[in-house]
Amino acid sequence: MNLALWIVTGLLAVAYLLGGGAKVVMTKERLAAFGPSSRWVDDFSDGGVKAIGAVEILAAVGLVLPAALDIAPVLVPSAALGLVILMIGAAITRLRRHEIKLMAVDVFYIVLAAFVAWGRFGPESFVH
Repeated sequence: MNLALWIVTGLLAVAYLLGGGAKVVMTKERLAAFGPSSRWVDDFSDGGVKAIGAVEILAAVGLVLPAALDIAPVLVPSAALGLVILMIGAAITRLRRHEIKLMAVDVFYIVLAAFVAWGRFGPESFVH
């Protein structure tokens, strides 16, 4: 179970570090040009998109660094729970935009982050 949690955590951290980094450094227009799955940026200001990216970067760091450094490891499931909340917002945005098929990816990320939060708050907690 611990290995599965670390694998999912690592994959989430990489995905959110890259995705968040792109949102922080690219313009909203450039992000929207990636295709239909990125048109959600039209619903947000430039600052809003960059703020979402910053939150994603912080979550990615929070998923790995506290446990790796053994400094406040309770931040790992907290970061995962934060991602669940963020991705619920993403799914709601997709629903409002009638992008039901694209919402499936958001739900997948919700499930992965919820798995990490559950595992690290519960059976494989870093706190003994």
